Amino acid sequence: MRFWGAVVLLWCWCGVALGQPEPSKPLLSSDWMIYKEGQNKLVPYLPEFHDEHLALYQWVSLDRFTNPKIEFAARKELCLFLDNQLVFVADSTARYTVDLSKYLKPGKKYLLSVWHPDQQPNYPSFKVPQEQLVSISTRPDSIYRPLVKQPDGHRSALIFFMVIVGLIYGALRMTFYNDFASIFRWSSFTKLSTLEDGLLAKPVGNWSSILFVLAFALSFALLIVAVHTDLEDLALLSQLFTATQADLISKILLYTLIIFLFVLLKYLFLQLMGFIFGVGEMVLSQYREFLRTLLGMGLILPFVLLLYLGLWTSIPQVVYWIANVSITALLVFTMMRTFHTVSKKYSLQNLHLFSYLCATEVIPLMILLKLIVFV
Repeated sequence: MRFWGAVVLLWCWCGVALGQPEPSKPLLSSDWMIYKEGQNKLVPYLPEFHDEHLALYQWVSLDRFTNPKIEFAARKELCLFLDNQLVFVADSTARYTVDLSKYLKPGKKYLLSVWHPDQQPNYPSFKVPQEQLVSISTRPDSIYRPLVKQPDGHRSALIFFMVIVGLIYGALRMTFYNDFASIFRWSSFTKLSTLEDGLLAKPVGNWSSILFVLAFALSFALLIVAVHTDLEDLALLSQLFTATQADLISKILLYTLIIFLFVLLKYLFLQLMGFIFGVGEMVLSQYREFLRTLLGMGLILPFVLLLYLGLWTSIPQVVYWIANVSITALLVFTMMRTFHTVSKKYSLQNLHLFSYLCATEVIPLMILLKLIVFV
């Protein structure tokens, strides 16, 4: 009796096992190759040792266990070849899913080539398409999807630059304490008379002024890049590419340079606009208020970034909106504070003066919000 019971259980287990869908292995691996002209052969591609190449290669084969679909991010004009036969051309910059089953014969080996005419293809983005999970809710429209995890390389790069920001602010407080207090002390931040004290009384090209602006630019760039990097990973900006760690560092440095030059060159812009509108006497007060408010509010940005890094995996949408609201509030409050200070020193009843403030404060603000927050 026990013997026949064991046979029945074994038969049921085999039926269940055979009824389960067979797992599909990916068509592509993470091992890519490049063509060596001198050796006339394909060699493994090592990003640490090889320069960027316009074409990358990989041997592929299809059997009944292989998933013939691939998903990848492609720049416009990216091409896929199978044994030198063109099978795909990207007509725009976007994410694509391509089924290669009609080009592959089971058991035959093919050479897949990924080529772009201008720059190296985004090979880390090639992967098996993620299938949507079936809804288990009573609401028919709700679909559960896995949460995309922020890449560890991105997190480590952001934390590294956060440490640098903290060290810069600490060094500034120890070395230029009076300048630090004139910006970040609450009593100095709220008084109109302190516009001519401490850091604000020094020339724009002074070393302490440059270092304070650099610290602000780096912390502002970190928050912007963190938001935009995660947007790419969540496919909200799916027409861009998932950045590697080297790309992330390049973005941080580029944004830092842009913000740094924007803050310093705005003084020259105000001088030019003041000369055109004939209000040159108010340019210095306007720029000092702009600089004080921007640097003072900028001290909040590192704390927002810490909140962003700490809570991103648990409540990503909430933290994402907190970051964007912080960036928007920083820019809008700086403009409103500058308007308020200028209105106390100069009458804004003159339409000519109001047009000047719109040209120097409102229009640049709208451009920044469009490029940074509402992109």
